[in-house]
Amino acid sequence: MIQWPLWSICAIFLAAAAAVWWAGTLLSPRVDAIGGKLRIGQAFAGMLLLGGITSLPELATVTTSSIGGNAPLAVNNLLGSTAVNILLLAMADIVFGRGALTSVVAKPATLMQGVLGMMLLGLVAMIVLSGDYPVFGMGAGTIIIALGALLAIRIAARFERRRVWQPAEDAEGSASADDGQSAPDRRSLRRLVLVTAGLGFIILVAGVALSQSADAFAARTGLSSGMIGFVLVAFATSLPELSSIVAAVRQKRYELAVGDIFGTNLFNLMLLLVADLAASGPPVLEQAGAFEALGALLALLMTGCFTIGLLERKDKTIWRMGYDAAGALLLFCGGMLLMARFSS
Repeated sequence: MIQWPLWSICAIFLAAAAAVWWAGTLLSPRVDAIGGKLRIGQAFAGMLLLGGITSLPELATVTTSSIGGNAPLAVNNLLGSTAVNILLLAMADIVFGRGALTSVVAKPATLMQGVLGMMLLGLVAMIVLSGDYPVFGMGAGTIIIALGALLAIRIAARFERRRVWQPAEDAEGSASADDGQSAPDRRSLRRLVLVTAGLGFIILVAGVALSQSADAFAARTGLSSGMIGFVLVAFATSLPELSSIVAAVRQKRYELAVGDIFGTNLFNLMLLLVADLAASGPPVLEQAGAFEALGALLALLMTGCFTIGLLERKDKTIWRMGYDAAGALLLFCGGMLLMARFSS
């Protein structure tokens, strides 16, 4: 694809991004319906079902980039998607429009997902800065991160079923989104699962096209593969998250929207091990440097903004979004300026 005309590479990239967006818009209501039939909470459905499916473009880009010998693109796509996904919550906050999105997200399981994600991102930064070590053809650090992500998913899932505290209505009268029960979905579980699997397959195939076209674009233009992976590919592969959380917010399934983002980020960090398995040479985090460490820390700080918002549950807004969303947006812009100095 590298030898193709630049306009055709851009056309493939845009077509693949459009396919990912279209499939993502249809995912949220179906995952919500599957969660309802299986009687699992919105936060858990968003984390496990929606988060896992919307991580398929990252799986495709990580695998193809690593096999193709471009491990930095794979790593920066995963870390970039983690930061971009948090940025998407700010966009969803604008769509919500009536106040801070976190003021109506009241389940402690969602908060637990955010805290666990922050701990794993801090671990990634530590491993990048201290160096990774090969173990059975993989990095010891990526193995630890993958196991940590699996443990985090298990903890969050069990936390969903525990009543550690019961949220009360805040001063503005906001209540949990689960208070209002929607009408039961009449579609069969089998049909919902089949359609959802088909949408996931479309996202996976389009994700491969996104990876290949972005890699070719970087090679043709001479741009940094690190910045291309962290920004361009990350935004493109995060389109399912954007479309699905916007759909969830419009349907007033707020726990599902935030759970999607936090859950996707846990899956993204787990995919670092996939990058290690697919790549040849030293561990992928051993090849990473200050740019990647800053990316992990940026995602950690942005997650922290929304975690504070989940704790505060204040309805104050600025620029049509909550203070936490505005803080995450400013952090992202500042982080991009700082990371540009370390891009190579």
